[in-house]
Amino acid sequence: MRYVGAIDQGTTSTRFVIVDEHGTFVSLAQREHEQVLPRPGWVEHRADEIWNNTRLVITEALERAGLSASSLDGIGITNQRETTVLWDTATGRPVANAVVWQDTRTAEIAKNLTDTYGADWFRQRTGLPPATYFAGPKIRWLLDQHPDLGALIERGDLAFGTMDSWLSWNLTGLHVTDVTNASRTMLMDLETLEWDEELCEAVGVPMSILPAIVPSVGVIGPCSDPLAGTELSAILGDQHAALVGQAAFGAGDTKATYGTGAFLVTNTGPTIVRSTAGLLTTVAYQIEGSPAMYALEGSVAVAGSAVQWLRDSLGLISSAAEIESVAATVDDNGDVYFVPAFSGLFAPYWRDDARGVMAGLTRFSNRGHIARAVLEATVFQTHDLVAAMEKDTGDRLSELRVDGGMVANTLLMTFMADVLDMDVVVPSKIETTVIGAAFGAGLAHGVWVDTDDVASHWREAIRYQPSMTAGDRSRLLHGWSKAVDRSFGWIDD
Repeated sequence: MRYVGAIDQGTTSTRFVIVDEHGTFVSLAQREHEQVLPRPGWVEHRADEIWNNTRLVITEALERAGLSASSLDGIGITNQRETTVLWDTATGRPVANAVVWQDTRTAEIAKNLTDTYGADWFRQRTGLPPATYFAGPKIRWLLDQHPDLGALIERGDLAFGTMDSWLSWNLTGLHVTDVTNASRTMLMDLETLEWDEELCEAVGVPMSILPAIVPSVGVIGPCSDPLAGTELSAILGDQHAALVGQAAFGAGDTKATYGTGAFLVTNTGPTIVRSTAGLLTTVAYQIEGSPAMYALEGSVAVAGSAVQWLRDSLGLISSAAEIESVAATVDDNGDVYFVPAFSGLFAPYWRDDARGVMAGLTRFSNRGHIARAVLEATVFQTHDLVAAMEKDTGDRLSELRVDGGMVANTLLMTFMADVLDMDVVVPSKIETTVIGAAFGAGLAHGVWVDTDDVASHWREAIRYQPSMTAGDRSRLLHGWSKAVDRSFGWIDD
C-alpha cells in the first residue's frame, strides 16, 4: 500500500491527513488556532501558533496510523489564500501577526491603487481588481506600519509568504509558493506566471522578499522534522485543491466549496477568460511539465462563519449543527433577509463600504426566521456568483458539485437546488480540499498516473433536484436584492 500526506492549513484550523492509494483517509488530526480581532474589520493569525499546530497534527496523525514520515511517498500543502506573513529568515520568527484574507484594513491602499492605475490595469495583468482581499496591499500595509523592516530588506533577511510559503519554508528551508497562491497577490502576471516588476512597483512591494514560483504539482524538495524522510511535492491554494478533489479537470467543470467563506470555481482550461461580471480570473493549477490551467472564481467572504457568529456572538444556537433544526421550525424566512457583509462584499459586488444587514424584521419574526435567513444568505450569494459565471462564460450550468462542511445541511442543499434551479451534487468525499492536496502529492510521485486516474476515485453521494416554482424563486431573489442594496454605503471612510 502506498500513502501520501496533506497539510490543510485553513482559516480556523490546521489538520494533517494520510491518504492511501485508493483515496481513503487513513488518519487525521486537527487543531484550531486563535482568531485575533484587534478592531472591527481586522482579522489576524499568529503564524508561530499555526506552525506549532502543524507540527503537532503531523505527529498525531502519523502516530494514529502507525506510520513514519518515510512511509509517505510525498506530502501536499493546501492553505487559506491571501493571508499574509512577513518573517525574518535569520531568526525564523514572524515580524508581526499575519493579516488574514478577510481583513479590510487595506481599503485605502486598494482605493488609491484604483484611482492611480485603474482597476482594469490590474485586471488585465493579474485577473484581479484592487481589493482588500489580496495579499499585495497587505504586504504594503505591513511595510508601512513597520518602517524598521527596511533594515531587514537591506540585509536580505525579510521574506513574504502566504501560509503555504510559511509552512514550506519551515518544512524544507525553501522560500517558494505555487502558481495558484501567487495568482492571488496582485503581483504575478497571469500569462508569464512570474512576478511582474511594474506591478510590484505600483503596489510598493520589493521583489527581493517574494518567494520563487513553482508548479502546483511536482517535487519541491525534501522535508525536515517532523516529516523527515519524505518530500514536499504539491502546493495548492484551498479552492484550487478543492477543484482537484472534485475531479473538475475539464473546461466548464464547476465546483462550490462552503467553509468559512463560499467559493465558486469554473475550470476554463488553458484559456484565460477575463471577467466582465465581477469575478476573478485565476490560475486553477499547474502540473510540472504541462501548461497552466485557468479558472474563473467567485469569492464570498462569509458563509459558514455566519453560522459561527450566530452561535458565538449572538448565542441563538449552541452548535453549528443546530441551525438546521432551528431553521426548520418555520416554513419560510418570514420575509427576513440577512446580508453577511462583515468585511464588505466580495464578488460580484466588490464593495468595501458594505456592512451586515438584517432586513425585513417585524414582531412576527422569531429565532427560526433569523436562523433560516442566515442559512439562506449562503444560497443567495451563490446565486449571484452563478449568474455572473454564466454571463462571463456564455454557458448555462447544468449542475453544481458542492463540498465543505456546510453540505451536510439537508435544508441548505435543498434550498440551494431550488434557488439555483439546477441539480446540486454532493460527492462521497466532502473534504475535497485536503483530498485535492493529497491527490497532487500522489500525482507527483506516480501514486496516481494522471488526472483520469484521480477522477476515477470521485463518487456521487447525494443529488438534490429543484422543485420550487419560478414565482417563488423570483420573489425570494427580489427580496435578497433589496437587502443587498441596503447594505451598501454603511462605511463612509
